[in-house]
Amino acid sequence: MGNVMVIPAKRQVGNTARQQDAKPKLRVAAYCRVSTDSDEQATSYDAQVEHYTEFIQKNPEWEFAGIYADDGISGTNTQKREDFNRMIDDCEAGNIDMIITKSISRFARNTKDCLKNIRELKSLGITVLFEKENIDTADMTDEMMITIMGGLAQEESTSISQNLRWSIKKRMENGTIKMCKAAFGYKLVNGELVLKEDEAEIVRKIFEWYLSGAGTTQIANKLNSMAVEKYGKECHWTSGTVCTMLKNEKYIGDQLFQKRYTTSVLPYKRVYNRGEHAKYYYSQRHKPIITREVFYKVQKILNEQKKAHKGFQHKHIFSKKIYCGECGTIYKLKKSKTEACWVCRNHDYDSASCSMKRVSERNIKSAFVKLHNKLLYNYRQILTPLAVNLERVNLKSLSNNTDLLEIHKQIAKLKEQTHVLARLKTKGFLDEAKYLEQTTELNSKTAKLQTEIKKLNVSDEEDETLEQLDMLIGYFEKRQKLMVEFEESAFESIVDKIVVKNQNELEFHLIGGLELAEEI
Repeated sequence: MGNVMVIPAKRQVGNTARQQDAKPKLRVAAYCRVSTDSDEQATSYDAQVEHYTEFIQKNPEWEFAGIYADDGISGTNTQKREDFNRMIDDCEAGNIDMIITKSISRFARNTKDCLKNIRELKSLGITVLFEKENIDTADMTDEMMITIMGGLAQEESTSISQNLRWSIKKRMENGTIKMCKAAFGYKLVNGELVLKEDEAEIVRKIFEWYLSGAGTTQIANKLNSMAVEKYGKECHWTSGTVCTMLKNEKYIGDQLFQKRYTTSVLPYKRVYNRGEHAKYYYSQRHKPIITREVFYKVQKILNEQKKAHKGFQHKHIFSKKIYCGECGTIYKLKKSKTEACWVCRNHDYDSASCSMKRVSERNIKSAFVKLHNKLLYNYRQILTPLAVNLERVNLKSLSNNTDLLEIHKQIAKLKEQTHVLARLKTKGFLDEAKYLEQTTELNSKTAKLQTEIKKLNVSDEEDETLEQLDMLIGYFEKRQKLMVEFEESAFESIVDKIVVKNQNELEFHLIGGLELAEEI
């Protein structure tokens, strides 16, 4: 008999560290999610975590691999779900064998994301159990089922949004819609605007200063020097903010609704209403801060300046756009035989009063081209997060009406039943005639519930900054090529003003409140 060499056994780790005669346990994790920040949903979130922790731990064939939970985040895509993405990372690391989740609508409300993640997990040998639908991807032979279920989940998300939009529209039509955000100078009391006298006095001064000849930039600088707070927080006042306030009809006791609206298809966006939908103007809805006489005088001046500005800009694109970083004075154009320059009016009148020297128009244009092209490459990383954060503030506008919430729950249950019928028909367990009969009945019940929805505590208050950010993002989304030479139309579309910091640096103030420096 020859010599025998013993090959030592490898040390077993993780899930493989079992007795040879023992069946390895499945490492099971759960994913939980609720879609709003309400107290009711927070309770649901806690309940899901408790349920799945106990559910997994009591199964002797399972090994608890943790709970992944996203709280208070919309489920229309997976980009904002930090724990969901962490779970996928752990799956790729080989730490999970199976995932349990309440339903497809909790896992994904977008067909594309649903398919992508299911396929990715299946390629790793990881199955997903959808508890409500009783679907285990381990038993699936046809990915079409996931396509259908993902589509139904997306349909559910869309239908809920449609229900909400319908309710908002009805409340705007009958005048019962309430506010969820107060304009500066007011506070909210039961959805109605009530004077906040300390802020109201500032509003009166802004209108008074403007009528006395002060410009919006000068007013903004004055407010900043006074350290005037906005909504109880420190605020950097800008020319655009002041201009928006001067145009706000709420200061005469009126309200214009649906200045912006939510798109009807995924991904949902808030966009400016340019006539696509009706607007609703209500007079004398609350106590005014400014008299109508004062307000209309201001509007007349603003309109006249707008007309004059447009006429002047036809010749000089930088007119009333360039400001001195030292004294705040507007720049004016000076031409020589060789070049055009822009100079601070104070410096030009008395160089001792301001040390800021002139800037070549050629250098200003060159700086804008460089800034524009940098943003074109990086706008998704810079602008989109800003818009998302602002939008998140506006998402807390759903109704607190318990009757309304109950109706939406009933509608959701009817939708679930419709989805079940669709699955049965797809599997061949339900013929076409019976399917149509039962779905017609469910749709009829849903329609009756929808007619009962009459109150919704949601406001369509305009967010000027978000609107402008959307416009800025829209500009770069449509832009295909780098800018080679200065383009007046592009500059006019995205730049609010330029502040000359020194001879080597310009600060571009873009629409949406974004301020970016660029070297000359």
